[in-house]
Amino acid sequence: MLKKLGKCVREYKTPALLTLLFIVGEAVIEALIPFTTARLVNEIKAGVDLAEVAHLGVILIGMALVSLACGGLAGFTSARAATGFAKNVRHDVFHKVQEFSFENIDRFSSSSLVTRMTTDINNVQMAFMMLIRIAVRSPLMLIFSVIMAYRMGGTLATSFAVIIPVLAFGLFLVGKKAMPAFRAVFRKYDRLNESIEENVRAMRVVKGFAREEYEKAKFARASDDIRDDFTRAERIVALNMPLMQLCIYGNMVFVLLFGSRLVISSQGRLLEVGQISAMITYGMQILISLMMLSMIYVMLTMSAESGKRIAEVLEEVPALREPDGSAVTEVKDGSIDFSDVRFKYSAKSERYALDDIDLHISSGMTVGILGGTGVGKSTLVQLIPRLYDATEGTVRVGGVDVRDYDLKALRDAVAMVLQKNELFSGTIAENLRWGDPNATDEALAEACRLAQADEFIRSFPHGYDTRIEQGGTNVSGGQKQRLCIARALLKKPKILILDDSTSAVDTRTDALIRQGLRDYIPETTKLIIAQRVASVEDADLILVMDGGRIVGAGTHAELMASSAIYRETYEQQTKSKAKGGEE
Repeated sequence: MLKKLGKCVREYKTPALLTLLFIVGEAVIEALIPFTTARLVNEIKAGVDLAEVAHLGVILIGMALVSLACGGLAGFTSARAATGFAKNVRHDVFHKVQEFSFENIDRFSSSSLVTRMTTDINNVQMAFMMLIRIAVRSPLMLIFSVIMAYRMGGTLATSFAVIIPVLAFGLFLVGKKAMPAFRAVFRKYDRLNESIEENVRAMRVVKGFAREEYEKAKFARASDDIRDDFTRAERIVALNMPLMQLCIYGNMVFVLLFGSRLVISSQGRLLEVGQISAMITYGMQILISLMMLSMIYVMLTMSAESGKRIAEVLEEVPALREPDGSAVTEVKDGSIDFSDVRFKYSAKSERYALDDIDLHISSGMTVGILGGTGVGKSTLVQLIPRLYDATEGTVRVGGVDVRDYDLKALRDAVAMVLQKNELFSGTIAENLRWGDPNATDEALAEACRLAQADEFIRSFPHGYDTRIEQGGTNVSGGQKQRLCIARALLKKPKILILDDSTSAVDTRTDALIRQGLRDYIPETTKLIIAQRVASVEDADLILVMDGGRIVGAGTHAELMASSAIYRETYEQQTKSKAKGGEE
């Protein structure tokens, strides 16, 4: 974990090292100030002239200013190093996620990835800043203060030999007891984010079923769970302060009581008033350093859990690997071949999602895919752009095994339009140009006319400059599907996959879209997953799927004669349509 995260420091090594240098300077001067103060007190007690007092005063002021400058510079450089480190971690995690296949993403929930990129990275940022500042300053101050205390107080400084172990042991126990609660919190943050994400994304469903109170209660449970864990941890950590105060004031009483007696009994020969003052100051510095080390221990232990979660993402090996140095960078045509293909989503799964798939689709064909829910239709087409790899067998596009392609080249040649496709924040034109960043306004309009989207776009006050809200919440389901089809058309792909992507449009619009596809991209292979037989009736080839297998293949006429499933589906839909017309 440390090695992975350490690589993210990169260009911010210089400010990190400067911080360490400034901190050392600050700690050395902070340890010398009480020594100089004691000397000043003793000089005043001895009755030296004003010039000598002024000289020592100027030295103290100079030391204080240098210490202040070192502290200020350390704060500036540590902030730059820590925020830069966090930026690099966030960059690396985000870029790593972009390399993931669906199989990798399935291992992390989206809410968990959001938590790792926000809360967890903020925690490691704070930990990094503490490491290069407080985690260096506190041990140095502890060591320097103990050395100076022994030099100034002699045997009187042995009190620290008792107090330091007591305080260190107490702070260690406090940290150890608090850690389990802090560790549990981060997993619960995932559940809290998941509750928020689901509620926001499914707001229409929540309101449609009047489940607002249920969602509030679910969120409150997740939030209360986090509060309870933090409360338990904070109650334990709160013991740090009284423990530290007990040791500080105990040490102060000891030094004042025995130090005063020593000054009086030895008449200043063994100990001076200035030394007592310095001993009290060094005692404060020692105990505050221990207190800060305790806080660092708690923070670093918390951050270690965050660091592990971030490292899990950075160490995740993408399930899809590109060939080394010999990747094919051009897709010749849109032909598709499945040879003895079997697929399951997890190696632990007992059942195959696809089984015994043998299929040849010539370039330019229109292929319809029918079947009930969960029979493997979407799984079948996801193997084509290599969103998943076949567990067994081979999938070829343009005569080449998809595993031999450069992934970008393959996916540039395949356009997918899903039933629940996404639109992004921005204008309609910006969303459409995902298909072709260099598309002209005329090309956008042509693609939208073919997708039957141009008319409703022009009905908006700002036309193609109309802003789409996040997730496309300000357009209807049918409008969103048509915009996604237009976006796919702009890619001019070798293969176009429509995964039930006209389910939200009427049959007339559906027919017009299919006619536009035939006219606009005749050489493109078109795969259309549909629930309506009418959507695929005129396809060159219709596949009927059931239980992860292709149980029927042929034209409409051939399947009406040979496939009971297809015939039954067609007759049921025809009867429903006729009945609807009569009514």
